[in-house]
Amino acid sequence: MKAVIQRVKRASVTIENELYSEIRCGMLIFLGVEKSDTQENAEKLAQKVMGLRIFEDENGKMNLSVKDVNGEILVVSQFTLCGDCKKGTRPSFDNAAPPEDANRLYEYFVQNIKSWNLNVETGKFRAMMDVSLINDGPVTFIIEK
Repeated sequence: MKAVIQRVKRASVTIENELYSEIRCGMLIFLGVEKSDTQENAEKLAQKVMGLRIFEDENGKMNLSVKDVNGEILVVSQFTLCGDCKKGTRPSFDNAAPPEDANRLYEYFVQNIKSWNLNVETGKFRAMMDVSLINDGPVTFIIEK
């Protein structure tokens, strides 16, 4: 399971020119699910994300988590994170989980995040989405579990 986490001032998902979801200050999480991923991977990743201290404290140090700042979270499924670009110029998606498995683990990850009682929004699984964001910093991290 792979996640690209961006600290954002705001982020939104638009589908077919209609606003689908949006958040203010918090995290935008792009989530890729691989064939070998399990519910345990999703739980560990959710716990890691929720404890990640990427927000600044009163001294300007990254010392606060999204829950410490009562931030919002937008989770967007992105199977292209599972693309392998090592050979040639066309990515291979052989490591990406089949859609049914990926959706099940994506939803499981989202439910784990929601259990922390913050505002959590999502994209729409398998939809073509326009994702807009204002990255705060910029601050971006990649986590694999």
